Amino acid sequence: MLGDEMRILVVVLASLLATLAAPAQNAPAFQLQEATIAQIHAAMRDGRLTCRGLVEGYLARISAFDKNGPAINAIVLTNPESLQQADELDHRFAAHGLTGPLHCIPMIVKDNFETIGLQSANGSLSLAGFVSAKDAFQVKRVKEAGAIVLAKSNMAEWAFTPYETVSSILPGYTKNPYAPDRVTAGSSGGTAAAIAASLGAVGLGSDTGNSIRGPSSHQALVGIRSTMGLTSRAGVMPLSFLADIAGPMARTVEDATAVFQVIVGEDPADPVTAAAPGHLPQNFLAALVKDGLKGTRIGILRQAYERETTDPEIVRIFMRAVADLREGGAAIVDPATVDGLDQIRRPQGMGPCRGFKYDINEYLAAHGDRVPMKSLTDIVKSGLFHPSVRRQLERSEEGPANGPDSAECKADAAYRDQLRIAVVRLMDTLKLDALAYPTWSNPPRLIGDLNTPHGDNSQLFSPVTGFPAIQVPMGYSLGGRLPAGITFFGRAWSEAVLIRLAYAYEQTTLHRRPPEATPPLR
Repeated sequence: MLGDEMRILVVVLASLLATLAAPAQNAPAFQLQEATIAQIHAAMRDGRLTCRGLVEGYLARISAFDKNGPAINAIVLTNPESLQQADELDHRFAAHGLTGPLHCIPMIVKDNFETIGLQSANGSLSLAGFVSAKDAFQVKRVKEAGAIVLAKSNMAEWAFTPYETVSSILPGYTKNPYAPDRVTAGSSGGTAAAIAASLGAVGLGSDTGNSIRGPSSHQALVGIRSTMGLTSRAGVMPLSFLADIAGPMARTVEDATAVFQVIVGEDPADPVTAAAPGHLPQNFLAALVKDGLKGTRIGILRQAYERETTDPEIVRIFMRAVADLREGGAAIVDPATVDGLDQIRRPQGMGPCRGFKYDINEYLAAHGDRVPMKSLTDIVKSGLFHPSVRRQLERSEEGPANGPDSAECKADAAYRDQLRIAVVRLMDTLKLDALAYPTWSNPPRLIGDLNTPHGDNSQLFSPVTGFPAIQVPMGYSLGGRLPAGITFFGRAWSEAVLIRLAYAYEQTTLHRRPPEATPPLR
């Protein structure tokens, strides 16, 4: 009798355990490719994902796709402590839940960001072995929010070119995962290719004239270039102090905004951020409103993209995007023209203000014996750089430094003020919330092709004014293969407005799709 009772009890317990286990068994398996921050955190809360499992998944994709398979060649090095850091975050999660808004989010960080324990070489063999004793401000902020720096990414050496991603620190070109024979743009092409291929969740890049927005356009990503002064550049190797910005690159507006929310703020190490407190705190995530286009006015800035070499297909894609903006509730003003734009120019024959020579020498001097090169002269003499940048290095070294008090800097400041005034006058007169234009006027070029039109539309308006711009996917050219993007550009400190427009447009169109070259792993 006792044996029968025991058998019944075992059956009942087995049935109960099966019932309790059913939700976990029936829960959908976590899909790493294209995973968002919110999806990652939801899977962790549901018990379907650990931080270690997440990091292992991204490392597996790096192994499969970066130097193997399509050989995207976006990653310079991976963090050897990433799994240990993941285990520590799992322990903390078990005790207290999420440790911050970026808990265990594996980030890809451009090679020009100082990162404790990881080489930061600015894409150049001349700086090989340089490991900073501190984190760049933005790297420190994302770590404090719970993120893991999973890898450092390739970049155009010294961030010189917006057109392709090739360096001397990593052999070969970084490839566009949507078409591995095509460029990624520059200089943050490594971060862009890695995020597009889901080798990491989100990334950090830098943008002097184009380098967040251009690679984001070429790889169907969202990239945010902030108002000058809202984010710190401290710990990011300089190209031009007057225009350098660092910021997020992601597969969705929501993820880019989540990173942006973490990295904004004043930093004594970057005096330009002294203006930031007057515009913070802001809840940028509150700008993620699906019907955010309703009641807005957007001007079409044809001066940014219309030229003889503009590709007609890109224009057709952009005009469809304009129609989508109108359908979403925006009033479109076409054209919106900056008066006197052709006359707003730096004086001819005037040298650079705080050119690369001035900025890189100042940066190297601040790092003393820790950095292998002491000056631009040392770099040129070393020969440790890609042949394609030799002439630019030599020209910079031969030219004047032109510090902040120079006549060149006074002329440059006047030029920037003129463009700011003209843009604000246009937006005020037409009562515009933002201006819009294609981020590039031409599709991504074939690797090695520097002859056909590049199509970069990003060098003037945002870098010269210091006003913010956000790039969002707007479709695909050449038979649906190559991504194209739209830029929303606005007044100083209008990031919340631009995020609202970008998110609403993204949610209306959902153009982002993963590249076929880097599919889910079994």
